[in-house]
Amino acid sequence: MIDSFFPFAATTGSITVRVAVSYLPEQSHPALGRWFWAYHVRIENHGEDAVQLISRHWRISDGRGQTSEVEGEGVVGEQPLIVPGGAYDYVSGCPLPTPEGSMVGSYAMELGDGSQMLVAIPHFPLVAPATAS
Repeated sequence: MIDSFFPFAATTGSITVRVAVSYLPEQSHPALGRWFWAYHVRIENHGEDAVQLISRHWRISDGRGQTSEVEGEGVVGEQPLIVPGGAYDYVSGCPLPTPEGSMVGSYAMELGDGSQMLVAIPHFPLVAPATAS
């Protein structure tokens, strides 16, 4: 059932990252070369120990093949602690200068013993619906 809400997923160890994407026409301005998407991320901890999301790394590609890298602490201003069996959800957005592109990335997670692991964020497309002109 959850797969129908989050069609893109990747699992690293005991952590699953799921993504759903929505094109936002009300925040897009194709005539000005701006398309905008919201993406909903769900991070699930299927392990026996809590993990903390420390940082993120994104690779964002537009329809012309231009790629940008985005790195930073946490997500949406937080560094959530995800308990065993728990999940953390957040929503963010991505503007592009083309009506299509994609995103992929990773999270650095701190484990209970103080070590860190990289957790894959699945590759997902950003595609605006076709419009008649």
